[in-house]
Amino acid sequence: MGEQRCQAIEFVCSDMWKAYISVIADRLANAVHVLDRFHIVMNLNKAVDNVRRAEVKKLKNDGKPAYLKNSRWLFLKKKKRVRGKSRTRLRELLGMNLRTVKAYLFKEDFDHLWSYKCPAWASTFIDQWTRDVMRHRSLPELKKFARTIRKHKPLILNYFHAKKEFSSGIVEGFNNKAKLTIRKSYGFRSDNLREKALYHSLGNLPVPDYTHRFV
Repeated sequence: MGEQRCQAIEFVCSDMWKAYISVIADRLANAVHVLDRFHIVMNLNKAVDNVRRAEVKKLKNDGKPAYLKNSRWLFLKKKKRVRGKSRTRLRELLGMNLRTVKAYLFKEDFDHLWSYKCPAWASTFIDQWTRDVMRHRSLPELKKFARTIRKHKPLILNYFHAKKEFSSGIVEGFNNKAKLTIRKSYGFRSDNLREKALYHSLGNLPVPDYTHRFV
């Protein structure tokens, strides 16, 4: 990009990969580096799912009932998005003394972070949340996430300094569309056709009327 263009960049958004952080600090020193909200939530969900996996294995080894069978998506979804029979089952699970339930409640509480506008209040919330997690000896998977949050706290707070206007959610959406299109194009005979499929998928280009017309 060149030194002049790099110096002109005001904001940059990335995940917590060490290589990204190092390069951005070196080449984009004048920019406000925002850690992407999408990846922070994704890492938290992974931590909660790791708690669930470990507990499923322990329940099985101890010969106890499979309370957590087919419960993965119940704990990964936000509570307000769980509907119908799934909501009833979630309510039953929340009444049990399980490590997964504790991790899920911490996950739901962490979502309050994104409602703050003031960086100072967001900072206070992060301090309190991570402190509460570190007090639980039974949640090593979540403690690892809490330590990561503490380590990257200044970059996370940049999300609020930037008025919550920067996220890589759109880019991730394009990436997912591209991956799906590529998977669908395995039967294509040339890269040229795959390229056209990507243009139509990512650019929302119109498809000719006669493409899917049957006589």
